[in-house]
Amino acid sequence: MNILMKFLPKDKRALLELALRITGSLKTQQQRNDVAQYGIEMLADGKVTVAEWAKFGSKLGILRGKH
Repeated sequence: MNILMKFLPKDKRALLELALRITGSLKTQQQRNDVAQYGIEMLADGKVTVAEWAKFGSKLGILRGKH
């Protein structure tokens, strides 16, 4: 992966690194696929609602409700 990263423009490399870090806490390939698919769908219209962000954060395990 590092070799491929060197060929990417700096802005694309930064975005890919961010995506890898965001999904790095997910334990299974299925979780990563689910988050990626939801993110693609969420961003399809170029707008994200608060509810969509909350659902995305929940899927990533970074947003939780009151305990």
